[in-house]
Amino acid sequence: MSKKKSSNNSVKQVLTQLIMDVFEQNGNQPLNYKQVSSKLNVRDPDSREIILDILKEETRNGVLKEISKGKFQLLELKTFVEGRVDMTNDGSAFIITDDPDESDIYIAPRKLRTALNGDRVKIYVYVKSKGKRKEGEVIEIIKRAKTEFTGIVKLSERFAFFVPDDRKMLHDIFIPGDSLNGAKNGMKAVAEITDWPPEAKNPIGKIKNILGIQGENDTEMNAILAEYGFPLSFPKEVEQDAEAISDVITKEEIARRRDFRNVLTFTIDPFDAKDFDDAISFKVLENGNYEVGVHIADVAHYIEPDSALDREAFDRGTSVYLVDRVIPMLPERLSNGLCSLRPNEDKLCFAAVFEMDERANIVDEWFGKTVIHSNRRFTYEEVQDILDNKTGDHSEELLKLNELAYVLRERKFKMGAISFETTEVKFKLDDHGKPIGVYVKERKDAHKLIEDFMLLANRKVAEFVSKKGKGKHKYTFVYRVHDSPKPEALASFAQFASRFGYRINTKNDKEIAKSLNYLMEDVEGKKEQNVLTHLAIRSMAKAIYTTKSSSHYGLAFDHYTHFTSPIRRYPDVMVHRLLFHYLNGGQSANAEHYEKLCQHSSEMEKKAADAERASVKYKQAEYLQNQVGTVFSGVISGVTDWGMYVEIIENKCEGMIRLRDISDDFYTLDEKNYAIIGQRKKKVYQLGDEVRIKVKNVDLTKKQIDFSLVID
Repeated sequence: MSKKKSSNNSVKQVLTQLIMDVFEQNGNQPLNYKQVSSKLNVRDPDSREIILDILKEETRNGVLKEISKGKFQLLELKTFVEGRVDMTNDGSAFIITDDPDESDIYIAPRKLRTALNGDRVKIYVYVKSKGKRKEGEVIEIIKRAKTEFTGIVKLSERFAFFVPDDRKMLHDIFIPGDSLNGAKNGMKAVAEITDWPPEAKNPIGKIKNILGIQGENDTEMNAILAEYGFPLSFPKEVEQDAEAISDVITKEEIARRRDFRNVLTFTIDPFDAKDFDDAISFKVLENGNYEVGVHIADVAHYIEPDSALDREAFDRGTSVYLVDRVIPMLPERLSNGLCSLRPNEDKLCFAAVFEMDERANIVDEWFGKTVIHSNRRFTYEEVQDILDNKTGDHSEELLKLNELAYVLRERKFKMGAISFETTEVKFKLDDHGKPIGVYVKERKDAHKLIEDFMLLANRKVAEFVSKKGKGKHKYTFVYRVHDSPKPEALASFAQFASRFGYRINTKNDKEIAKSLNYLMEDVEGKKEQNVLTHLAIRSMAKAIYTTKSSSHYGLAFDHYTHFTSPIRRYPDVMVHRLLFHYLNGGQSANAEHYEKLCQHSSEMEKKAADAERASVKYKQAEYLQNQVGTVFSGVISGVTDWGMYVEIIENKCEGMIRLRDISDDFYTLDEKNYAIIGQRKKKVYQLGDEVRIKVKNVDLTKKQIDFSLVID
């Protein structure tokens, strides 16, 4: 393709937008090509001819209408809309606009130009014919969602193509021979799009990183991280920043803090944890009350705002927990060293300290910087053993803390908190990372004890700051908020739950919570537990970070924040900085600035969750790879137009039965009743039903498991 042709197309695209602007700015009055040319100060005959051609072309496209001979008008005003591209499998897309009341706008494949899934774009909208859906055309890509993709390198003699893993990336990337960066045929790699000429079918790119041989554990895990935009290592300057931090705690620093080194303090974490970011101190006071301190690693003390270390932590937003590894938010020197509250070492903390009576009522509270010396590092299993047998190291203190935690928990549920106990699947891995077994992680009192005191600290910190200032003068803070569910989503879930004999009272928030908790308790251990729990969670709103103080519906707290995990969550670092600023008399921070930071943190949290799910899906596929042909019992966990998802009861692996593969009838989706129905025999397969399945096929690259239905 010649550069001249490419340039002409770009000019025509710009001119088209300018013409549309003329109609918008002139109240959509009918104009002929001479009037449009005049308003654009275009006088030469050739350019006027191009304007006439555009007017006729956009009339054929349904953007304009010719209301009388030679006079044109927009079909409707406000033609231009911004939104996010949501690709479909056939190469078309829908644009999801910022207006929640605006329906999604369909874009045909040829009207997408070079827009990709997730891109923020500007489109102009038109209606094909009366009563039909709105359609549009991309005229500008405002911001690419991503330019880097993981995939496989395919070499030929003179050039290469890169086949992306992302199912919504429908274009292979052309890689010139001098941009291969040493990649060989069939290797898994990361490619970056560097150019996409307007008339080219495929983008042009270069190989940025070679991940390794397809199918190897490290290669696939690194590919997942790269796919979701998480870096595989820390930049050199960040590592240097971390190494340069002194590990000496000076007397002057200790003097600025409340000293808890002589108070019994311990950590409780998983057996394989290396970063201990929270500790509990416990003391019986002279008046018979209890002093419980929630001490959190003082990460903000070590990270200078806007340093290379701080910027990297913000960009990552969170640590990522894949099946076989943790990708930390902070370099190891901080996450497993300076900031980790290891036993028998002096450590700097930020604490919420509570005086509590026998019924766990808060008599007094204090927030500030502390220095601690942890006496013991407990695992959850060790603490559970002490709680069960009422004997062992510090058993008296742990039993009392457990009593207080029970009261806090009971009170929380009385206030309307919802208990979602989902089953967490874990894999037993061999030395090469291959899954050799699957088990369900249990949450017992030891886990809940720590959780209840962390919830208390988070809630009380949020309440403390929210009471500062009044009205418009409220102090800016980072909150964790969770809206109440949309009535229609809840009604749909209630209708489905009723099929299993559960009644959801939707009268008010408290009644909703009460009946959901009853359901969660009653369903525990039953085959439909996972299906009902996941559907209930899906009917809820998503929790986000924001500066707008609001309640947390799921926890039934009026104010809530994240204060307790700054080693692995950047919002907690922001909370520590703001709280310390306000404790020292600082004025309210800039809300607009912090809201942007909150939005980024929410986005990165979602990406991390998606990456974690992808790693689980990969390991599930890998686990079943050698079990093709094996028959299992499963529960229907999802239904779509093209198939039904089934979760194997024995190992919690999920796969799909495609409707076209069920041979005894022609099945269609009944969306309202979460079911698929045979059109002739009226056989119904519904969410939560138990079925027998056979493992048909496993595709590791796509992380897909296909089942076939075993019909008795």
